[in-house]
Amino acid sequence: MAGIYVHIPFCKSKCTYCDFASFPDKLCYAESYMACVYREMAKRKEELKNYKFDTLYIGGGTPSVIDENYIAMLVAAARKNFNLAEKSEITIEMNPGTVSAKKTETYLKCGINRFSVGLQTAVDSQLREIGRIHTLKEFLLCAKLLKGRNFSADVMLGLKNQTAADVIKTIETAAYSGAKHISMYALSPEDGTPIYTDYLNGELPDGDEVAELYAAGANKLKELGFNRYEVSNFAKSGFESRHNLNYWRRGEYIGFGVAASSCINNVRFTNTFDLDEYFKCILSDNFAVVSSEKIDEAGQEEEFIMLALRTERGLDLSEFQKLFGVNFLEKYSEQIQKAREYAEVFEGFYKIKEEFMFVQNSIIIGFLN
Repeated sequence: MAGIYVHIPFCKSKCTYCDFASFPDKLCYAESYMACVYREMAKRKEELKNYKFDTLYIGGGTPSVIDENYIAMLVAAARKNFNLAEKSEITIEMNPGTVSAKKTETYLKCGINRFSVGLQTAVDSQLREIGRIHTLKEFLLCAKLLKGRNFSADVMLGLKNQTAADVIKTIETAAYSGAKHISMYALSPEDGTPIYTDYLNGELPDGDEVAELYAAGANKLKELGFNRYEVSNFAKSGFESRHNLNYWRRGEYIGFGVAASSCINNVRFTNTFDLDEYFKCILSDNFAVVSSEKIDEAGQEEEFIMLALRTERGLDLSEFQKLFGVNFLEKYSEQIQKAREYAEVFEGFYKIKEEFMFVQNSIIIGFLN
């Protein structure tokens, strides 16, 4: 099984931390853009005819900012052009400030069965600080529209003046509103974004403070019955994101739209980040790919290790042996010895210990150098 990703690059305004391909001033191009996405899908139909897809993820940007009928046509185009499994997981990202009952009804009718809602924080002053267009009240209204549905909420760590109590309040708000899945991740201030100035001025929590926020959040999530299955992702049993699991297990995926990435047959390729260039390529009946690389066996092995160790499940020792023809414990005995305090072998898996999951990057680096 493989996954499909579609990037919708439009939004009402750009958040202060956003480093993604998103355009707050070009919503008027939405109809033309979606027509190009449908065309790009049709152009990939033949080469992907032997693939079976079981996830479709519509991300952004803010997919919920465009007319809901474009989304319905997008889902229809995916079904028309590709072998999309009957019980596929179909997800759309939503900003609570752009949601309505009419949009939600259209999403459900066209087959969307999972919703990823950008809450970030339940503290209105922090939402304003990072440039979010919604309030806590609007999130609660959105959650009410999604009552009984499979929806996820995002929780951001490392905001200015954020406390453990703020994080716990946000998690409780999401959980008590019906979220079945919660993504909790640390803010990453990127050069060129407005929030980077706050970072340079030392106004954001440092690494140790963010680690404490994560620990407080992880404990609360566990208490509320959410199981961590990847360093930043927690879910009620049976509500793990199949689309994300496909990434972490090195599954194949195809991306459509501006800046969308793909990995098919161990070839990774990425579309242009330039909206005008994307239009030009697709309307000229060309693909919009600007970079492509074949992942050699060494690269595949590194990816397998890096992605597997991000998960609660860990690295499957027998699967590693089958894929790469070597014994992981023998080949990496030196690194395993150095990391013995932080990771362990458990029931056929090599995994990072629970208390060190948040600092897994530094542990993983030891296996890649």
